[in-house]
Amino acid sequence: MQALRWHGVKDLRVDTIEEPAVQEGKVKIKVQWCGICGSDLHEYAAGPIFISKDSPHPLTHEKAPVVMGHEFSGQVVEVGEGVTKFKEGDRVVVEPIFACGKCTACRQGKYNLCEKMGFLGLAGGGGGFSEYVSADEHMVHKIPDSVSFEQGALVEPSAVALYAVRESQFKVGDRAVVFGAGPIGLLVIEALRASGAAEIYAVELSEERRKTAESLGAIGLNPAEVDVIKEIHRLTDGGADVAYEVTGVPVVLTQAIESTKLSGQIMIVSIFEREAPIHPNQIVMQERNIAGIIGYRNVFPAVISLMNQGYFSPEKLVTKRIGLSEIVEEGFEALMKEKNQVKILVSPNK
Repeated sequence: MQALRWHGVKDLRVDTIEEPAVQEGKVKIKVQWCGICGSDLHEYAAGPIFISKDSPHPLTHEKAPVVMGHEFSGQVVEVGEGVTKFKEGDRVVVEPIFACGKCTACRQGKYNLCEKMGFLGLAGGGGGFSEYVSADEHMVHKIPDSVSFEQGALVEPSAVALYAVRESQFKVGDRAVVFGAGPIGLLVIEALRASGAAEIYAVELSEERRKTAESLGAIGLNPAEVDVIKEIHRLTDGGADVAYEVTGVPVVLTQAIESTKLSGQIMIVSIFEREAPIHPNQIVMQERNIAGIIGYRNVFPAVISLMNQGYFSPEKLVTKRIGLSEIVEEGFEALMKEKNQVKILVSPNK
């Protein structure tokens, strides 16, 4: 079968590899759509970050080259011995987290914080940028007929967004600000809307992304035109209840801190490639608090339920649909060069 594999920085190749065989406890899935994630871009431009290059990953026992792609939907074509929850023809998505089940975090049920944690599509185990994937039964979730395969490919990134809102101190009726209106930032806006936010502010330089944020119900702010800190404090009469940092840019983290009210919270959703200096007094003197999340846990069913109600629709978030053969130039390179792109979906069948 055809699959996109990471061989090194700026070295992605569509290779011909062996189709995965279904095994005991596993579900074999024919991939329909897979989204290009920000973490995929980081691996392409500056990896390896989550990919094991020199030594095998402790859970998958794989190292580069590995098949990429972890935001995907598909249809079950075969189930292995012992599988009871799925059958051929089921429409599904995969929660792509590998966890050891034995460490302190796993014993506490916090499997996304597993000390050996890895992602299918980054740590090995196959990936969504391929024709077929074989995944453990417990990682697979059914989607109803009302959720399209395109929307299904948004379940994984939407889970990050909903988990960020759930883990923050946000309450119904609060006012929130989202720094960065890329794919995850836009999904955070949608999660906030679903969670009952009174006002949502989106700080974004890109006019196209800012307009998309506004179409989702946010009030757009251009940091090149206004002092966003002063403007947020003016509009909210003292600062946002919660600020979500979704850019990974050090200076933006400082802005996110300063945008919040007394005892407000800053939730860090992004992955930073370099250190971000902050002054502790920005926290201490206002009794603010900072939190962060990695991935998600126990949230896929809630995301699928919200999609069934009309949230996290692909119509406003998906800006391009391409085939696997086009993925490097029309996918990865396009996302790095074209600021109007939000979410690009890839199909091995296109």
